[in-house]
Amino acid sequence: MVATAAGVSAPSLVQAQANRVVKYVPRGDTPVLDPIWTTAYQTRDHAFLVFDTLFGLDAKFQPQPQMLEAAGTENDGKLWTLRLRPGLRFHDGSPVLAKDCVASIRRWGARDTFGQTLLGLTDELSAPDDRTIRFRLKAPFPLLPYALGKASPNICVMMPERLALTDPNTRVTEMVGSGPYRFLVNEQVQGAKLVYGKFDQYVPRESGTPEWTSGPKRANFERVEMHVIPDSGTAAAALAAGEVDWWWAPEADLIPLLRRNRQVVVREVDPTGLIGTLRLNQTVAPFNNPAIRRAILGAVDQADFMTAVAGTDPEMWRKDVGIFCPGTPMASDAGMEVLTRPRDLAASRKALADAGYNGEKVVLLSTTNIPILKAVSDVAADLFQRLGMNLDNQQMDWGTVVQRRVSKNAPEQGGWSAFGTFWGGLDMFDPAVHAFLRGTGANAAPGWPEAPRIEELRTQWLAADEAGQRRLARDIQLQAFQDVPYIPLGQQKSFTAYRRNLEGVLDGLPVFWNIRRA
Repeated sequence: MVATAAGVSAPSLVQAQANRVVKYVPRGDTPVLDPIWTTAYQTRDHAFLVFDTLFGLDAKFQPQPQMLEAAGTENDGKLWTLRLRPGLRFHDGSPVLAKDCVASIRRWGARDTFGQTLLGLTDELSAPDDRTIRFRLKAPFPLLPYALGKASPNICVMMPERLALTDPNTRVTEMVGSGPYRFLVNEQVQGAKLVYGKFDQYVPRESGTPEWTSGPKRANFERVEMHVIPDSGTAAAALAAGEVDWWWAPEADLIPLLRRNRQVVVREVDPTGLIGTLRLNQTVAPFNNPAIRRAILGAVDQADFMTAVAGTDPEMWRKDVGIFCPGTPMASDAGMEVLTRPRDLAASRKALADAGYNGEKVVLLSTTNIPILKAVSDVAADLFQRLGMNLDNQQMDWGTVVQRRVSKNAPEQGGWSAFGTFWGGLDMFDPAVHAFLRGTGANAAPGWPEAPRIEELRTQWLAADEAGQRRLARDIQLQAFQDVPYIPLGQQKSFTAYRRNLEGVLDGLPVFWNIRRA
């Protein structure tokens, strides 16, 4: 009897120990934890551990019910009724109620550009009972599930009403969600480590296939540890030695080395890749002048930026990238000659002078601790200098950039003029989710462009059929090359690396359900 019991229980014990903790290296630190307050990807990834969403996206980028049992429309699409699944609970033990979701949607919709559109079309958002969420709309809006389930920041997370009633412009610091993991705040080491514990009362969906952010979210590990390792060589060595299990975004020059290690898997994880962007502050000189923005656009060589980011291997990146993610339905060649024709620095200097540039200071917020952001910052600084601009290149870590970029002060008073960043191609899929395309001034993302024609075309796009959307997307791209809400810098392919004994890693985002140790 004793021998038989030992033979049965030993493998179970080994498996339990193996699935106790997974150690992960993110792209950088997570200085802000509130996913409504910032669009930083590290915050979005943290949020998918702690919080849940009403809808999720599948591998075809289609919304699927997540926290919901059912969703449907009536009254010619102007009434949406969403029904919560039974048994959902927050980490503090309280049940998830429809009123929590209503407050969460309102807080999200006050800051997110897609959410602003949805709430602008909403006559009434209510909770007629504990499990029912109701939207009464001014006009049909078939994209409502897409808005509530999008994976691009800001994501529409559900939190208790007492937290969701926090002013959208004030950060929530208490992390109470209903997701598969709890945030263990007492184990956080600022700038170095974040820890999450399995939420035993989480109820996964009973059906469906785990894809991207949809399907059953089964947490197989007791703990998730995020270890911030700024030096890429150190991160690669830790992965190779088995000291960590997963490095989300290995640097391009280290991928060949990692591939030679038989205990490490390196694969492309997101077909939409990462798209580099140069954001210009349009509230202050010199980039409040659209002619100056167009002069910078005409000087940018995407190959220079992508070579700095990912090396000389053209398989690692692509240039000639427009406003929408290459290879997706809304991408086109409309107006692309502004980016593809031969670069002429002398002509760009003349265009800058003709536009009225008069030596105004350009404060560039240069990221130092994330290699791909450092690369685009360095190339941008070099370009501004070669154009003869009065550059103040201020170098700082990404967390400081995230906090600094919300300042609307003049550059001489702690403000800024430009910064470089990357967006997932999924977040530039179409005009609905493309935050850097919005031209709503003070309500837009930092940079705050005012682009009424883009907004007019976007409104038409939201109501158009597929053929109309493709046509309008071409018009939007042409207008964006006139207004220049931002400058596209090219697309880098997205690779991830993890230990071979880690199974179930999904495509798309770094999510921690479905994974297990072999």
